[in-house]
Amino acid sequence: MTRTVWFNGEFLPATQAHIDIDDGGWLHGAGLFETMRAEHGTVFRLEAHLARLMRSAEKLLSPIPLDALPGRAALEQLLRQNDLSMARLRLTVSAGPLREDEGEDGPRLAVAATALPLAPPAERLYERGVRVLISPYRQCTTDPTAGHKTTCYLPRLLALRAAQQAGCQEALWFTEFNHVAEGSISNVFVVREGVLRTPPIETPVLPGIARAAVLALAGEQGVTTQEQPLSVNDLLDADEVFLTNVMMQAMPVVAVERRDIKAGKVGALTRSLRTAFQRLVEKECTQHG
Repeated sequence: MTRTVWFNGEFLPATQAHIDIDDGGWLHGAGLFETMRAEHGTVFRLEAHLARLMRSAEKLLSPIPLDALPGRAALEQLLRQNDLSMARLRLTVSAGPLREDEGEDGPRLAVAATALPLAPPAERLYERGVRVLISPYRQCTTDPTAGHKTTCYLPRLLALRAAQQAGCQEALWFTEFNHVAEGSISNVFVVREGVLRTPPIETPVLPGIARAAVLALAGEQGVTTQEQPLSVNDLLDADEVFLTNVMMQAMPVVAVERRDIKAGKVGALTRSLRTAFQRLVEKECTQHG
C-alpha cells in the first residue's frame, strides 16, 4: 500500500510530497518536529504538541498560524488513510527557502505529517531496565536551540550511536556546568527517599509532553516532586532513575555505564508511574476517539 502523508494542507502519496531544493531545513537543519503517539485512532495530547511546536517556531523560525498545522481531524484522517489505529506520528516544520527575496511575510514554511505503525520498546526492557551512557558531548546553556525539538539532530544521533556501541540504550547529556540535562531522546527523572526530581526547564531541557504528564501523575499519587538542578552524584546515588517520552512513557534505568543504580533493579515508583501513564493514554485517547 502506498503511504499517504499530509503535506502543506493536502493528503498526498508519500512519493509526491516534495520540498524546495533551497529549503532551510534541507540546507541548514532549520526546522522543528514533534513525535506523537496515537492509540485508538487518536493522538495523545495533540494540543500540547502543537502549542510546543508553535512556541519554538515563533522563537527560532517564524510564527505559525494554527490553521497551517494539521488539526485533530486531519491527523485522524491521516491515520485512517494509512489503515492505522496505533501509530507513531511525526509532524515536521521546515524553514522554507531562506532567500533575500522571501518578502515581507517571511519564508513559507513547509509542514508535513507522517504516520507509521506504533513500535513501542520491548516489554523486556521495562522488566529488566536499561543501561545509559554519559554522553561525551555537552548541552550548552547558551545554545539558542537548546530546549527546542529541532531537526538539527545529528549531535543527538551521534551520542545515541556511542551509547549503542557501549551496550547502552540512551545517552545522558550534561551541561557545561556539569548539571544533568536530558537524554538524547528523553527527559530524566531520579527518585531519592521518596522524592521525585527532574532538571528544571531552565537547565535548559525540552519541556517534554511525557515529562509534564509524569509530574502530574506523581502528584496525584501523593509523591513529592521537585524541579531542581541535578549532579552526577544525584544520578548515581538515586534509589530509582527513569526516562520519559511519549513512546517509551516511563523507562526504568538500572545502570549508568558500569555503575548500578541502587541494586540494579527496577523501582516500585517507576513501575507505578508507567502503569499510570498507560492508563492515562488509554483514557484520553478513548475519550477523544
